[in-house]
Amino acid sequence: MEQHKKALIVGMAKSGVGAAKLLKNTGWDVIINDKKTEIAGLSEALSGVDVAWRLGEDPQTLFDGVTLIVISPIIPMTAPFVRAARGKGIEVISEIELGYRYSHAEFVCITGTNGKTTCTALTGEIFKAGGRHTFVLGNIGVPITEHALETRAGDVVVAETAGLQLEGNVHFHARAAGVCNITQDHLDHFGTMENYIAAKCKIFDHQTSEDIAVLNYDDAVVRDMARLTPARVFYFSRKAEVPRGLFLRGDTVVYRDETGEYDLIRADEIKIPGGHNLENAMLSSLLALGMGIAPGAVRETLRSFPGVEHRIEFVREFDGVRYINDSKGTNPDSTIKAIQAMTRPTVLILGGYDKHSDFHELFEHFRGSQLKSIVVLGETKQKILDTARDTGYLGYCHATATFEDAVSCARVIASTGDAVLLSPACASWDMFDNFEQRGRVFKEIVNRFA
Repeated sequence: MEQHKKALIVGMAKSGVGAAKLLKNTGWDVIINDKKTEIAGLSEALSGVDVAWRLGEDPQTLFDGVTLIVISPIIPMTAPFVRAARGKGIEVISEIELGYRYSHAEFVCITGTNGKTTCTALTGEIFKAGGRHTFVLGNIGVPITEHALETRAGDVVVAETAGLQLEGNVHFHARAAGVCNITQDHLDHFGTMENYIAAKCKIFDHQTSEDIAVLNYDDAVVRDMARLTPARVFYFSRKAEVPRGLFLRGDTVVYRDETGEYDLIRADEIKIPGGHNLENAMLSSLLALGMGIAPGAVRETLRSFPGVEHRIEFVREFDGVRYINDSKGTNPDSTIKAIQAMTRPTVLILGGYDKHSDFHELFEHFRGSQLKSIVVLGETKQKILDTARDTGYLGYCHATATFEDAVSCARVIASTGDAVLLSPACASWDMFDNFEQRGRVFKEIVNRFA
């Protein structure tokens, strides 16, 4: 990449800050831009970094001399200013593409709809246990650009790569690519499921026969992605014995390839609970095994990995009620998996920012589950109540105005032996900056109970 050029960064959340620092450190003149005129903590984050501040301005007025634009993942590649920039010959890329261009590591990437964060964290721990110098970056909360310049040949970057990030990639190459599953999500951004799936599939761009791909055999859409990559394909399955990869035989996870098969681990030895986490464990294990990590390191990590914050995270037990933080449940399918993991009668806190999801399938999965009651809030409140009426669950619902009201309402409804589950099936942006903040506030409220 040419040096001493001018770059424009649009969107100044974590990825924008990381991009600004990297570009400035490598000789670029940098302009930062966001639709907001003030962003809490931004001055501190960029302290000592000499950039031109252009917050609140139209990006199209800032193109003069710019040869590169790095956009936030929430900005669609169809945005008018993106089309205008490309029309002027200005390259527009994602933050992960920028980080990749300055990195010397091999990239092990996880995408899909649900389970990405758990898989990314677990995969990173397996690689570390296997002796590889590993960075765990991407959509998990640490931008790739923050550490790209620290990487060296032989290092591994384990990266959570959301479709919102992948659609802005150009040369990005995943040495190993894993896809958890595909369900409806982010239709407010992509418009159609076809566009959403196409963005996910960009994870296979530039793969070769020397690379590996790990696919969910039980998800027909994901299984069919094998035709999109020349990489060596490994499958994982809870339902079938796959030709190459990991599958469940009785209560044992079995590895199979062209040379034979062996028992990897008993399913009940895997520390993170639930059937969906068994799938996550298999995906992570295959990424590691395919990259040469010893089976012993895989087993050791599966037996000890506790899970990730904000994903079916136990907060505390108070008055005999267990409080569970699943703020990472930002779409209906993710909340379905959380409900399926519950072993107690459950009061569910549901609702948030509208990503144009349909909630009917979620309500159908409530039948035969541990669901006791639903506390509804947020921008999607009326949409959820309408769905509850359609499916016969309106009597289970309690509408609230604020987040603290919702937690208090759930506390009142729950009885000894119950659980309160925050798993909103929606993004957090109507009330919070991100799902992490929502989860932290939930924990703060619960920990104040006395």
